[in-house]
Amino acid sequence: MTILSKYLIFLFVVFIAACNSSKVVISTKNAPAAIGPYSQAILSGKTLYISGQIGIDPKTGNLISNSKVDEFNQIMKNHRAILEEAKMDFSNVVKVSIFLKDIADYKLINKEYAKYFNDNPPARETMEISNLPANANIEISLVAVK
Repeated sequence: MTILSKYLIFLFVVFIAACNSSKVVISTKNAPAAIGPYSQAILSGKTLYISGQIGIDPKTGNLISNSKVDEFNQIMKNHRAILEEAKMDFSNVVKVSIFLKDIADYKLINKEYAKYFNDNPPARETMEISNLPANANIEISLVAVK
């Protein structure tokens, strides 16, 4: 193999790596703006990393706090909006992280969660956290793949 051939192969490998590691910020007005120095989501290659969402209504900026079920469903609406902005939906989700202020809400959240991930549910963990931003009861982050 000539030096030129080796160099062209090297350039091809570098090009493929660069294409697969691109970083695109995903943002939509249909989900709440970040309340800190982070993005709503990052698309890297075919993988979408969605930051933790709490039950903030993007239209009012207020946390939905009348019930934990409503708070959970607002979180999922926020996730749906971000997934749609990235041309994905809940079927693309491969990993979910759920943070609960009170682990006693585990059953309640599972019941609502099943409405979004009934068939072939993604990998997941749920953990109790002592405090969440804006005094929320629930925070959820997602990873999705095209």
